[in-house]
Amino acid sequence: MSEIEAYLQQQTQFRGRSAYQEDLSLESWRMELRHHVQERLGDFPAVAAALNPVQLERVSCDGYTRERVEITTYAGLRMPMYLLIPDNVSATEKGLPAIAACHGHGYGSREICGMEPDGSPRAGDPGLHKDFAVALVKRGYVVAAPELLGFGDRRLEEDRDAPPGASSCTKIAAHLLMAGQTLAGHRVYETTRVLDYLSTRPEVDPHRIGSMGISGGGLVTAFTAALDERCQVAVVSGYASTFHGSILDRNHCLDNYIPGILQEAELPDIIGLIAPRPLFLEIGSEDLVFPLHSAREAHERLKKIYKHAGAEQALDADYFDGGHEISGAKAYDWLDQVL
Repeated sequence: MSEIEAYLQQQTQFRGRSAYQEDLSLESWRMELRHHVQERLGDFPAVAAALNPVQLERVSCDGYTRERVEITTYAGLRMPMYLLIPDNVSATEKGLPAIAACHGHGYGSREICGMEPDGSPRAGDPGLHKDFAVALVKRGYVVAAPELLGFGDRRLEEDRDAPPGASSCTKIAAHLLMAGQTLAGHRVYETTRVLDYLSTRPEVDPHRIGSMGISGGGLVTAFTAALDERCQVAVVSGYASTFHGSILDRNHCLDNYIPGILQEAELPDIIGLIAPRPLFLEIGSEDLVFPLHSAREAHERLKKIYKHAGAEQALDADYFDGGHEISGAKAYDWLDQVL
């Protein structure tokens, strides 16, 4: 180990002041850690801006309707999303369960909604995202697929002519860091605004809203559910890990880094804030981005937190044969049971 590596290891030794401990009051620990995590993310606006939703398009698809809707998230910032609504929604009386579906790195919300980058129907391989928003709507969920900041239609002007999968993450993240904010925090707060919007839709039961995300979208799902209890269930795919086992072990996009977060807790502790609400982990045996050994370590830590919460049965996982990708083999059936 070089001198520089040894120094970095010393600087990043886990010393979280709000790390989970079995002798702590669970509720006091959760309140303290949530507060500190939100601060590290850059904190959120004290007063939410009016959503001012606008429908941009409405398309009839095979078994569902797809709307393109735009809402205000932060004052001065608009976010488009796809809303997928099952055709049988009118037959329900109390509203349907809903999922906020968070894409990872790629070309944005179209990538999980069965479309090519230009919005045409998918002709090729669905890639790591497996069109999971479409899979969910076909199981009877209302699905919101937000365009996360820095991807797709929300790239900087200078990146609009770049290949569809190229993001604006680095420059946006750098600007926000210089202002004491984070890109991760912006994406999490914007997803809480998606929950706000879903709660206004007559097709949705506001008491049955969850989230599912892959990779960077797994970060968004995990942190949103950790901080906002309106998110009743969470499926985190290709993200459950430890900071040391993945984020600090290899080169990641700048959007993954949260200044000072190690002074608060390790990643499994933050994900553990979801307890006692249902949580499902998808873990690929060949995932090279969030490796199996660190995912197992995170899962074991989460088992202790869920046991302390008296909710051992609310935590489940699928260790599937595959890489850094959505599986759905067990997660979709699990969602049907809990939501």
